[in-house]
Formats: sequence, structure tokens, C-alpha cells
Amino acid sequence: MTDKPKGPASYFPAIEAKYGRSIPEWLATIAAAGHDKQKPLVDWLKSEHGLGHGHATALAAHHLNPEKWAS
Repeated sequence: MTDKPKGPASYFPAIEAKYGRSIPEWLATIAAAGHDKQKPLVDWLKSEHGLGHGHATALAAHHLNPEKWAS
């Protein structure tokens, strides 16, 4: 039996399927945006890229603290 992803990574398959971009693409886009706080990043992802709140929060959390969510 395979372990299911936990934390933000549990949203990644749905994000890729819904928005048509890979997680590495999203993370590169986020890095280029230069946001370093959760709320501004989430708000930016929602307003500029049309992400839902949960998906934006998952990407932001992973971007801002990747070592916490590493497998």
C-alpha cells in the first residue's frame, strides 16, 4: 500500500488537473513573484491566477516552508 501525500502535497494532483500546470511550474511562477508572506501570496494566486483558496494556500505553504513538507 502506498502512503498518501500529506499536507499541501495532498492537493497537488488536483491542482495540476484543474489548472493544467505542473507543481514545479507553479513553484517557479510563485518564486518569480517575490512574495514572502502567506496572505499576500494566497491573495495573489487567487486574483492573478484564479486559484481557489485551498489550492492557493497549499501552494503558498509549500513554497514558504518546503522543508516542513518534504517526504
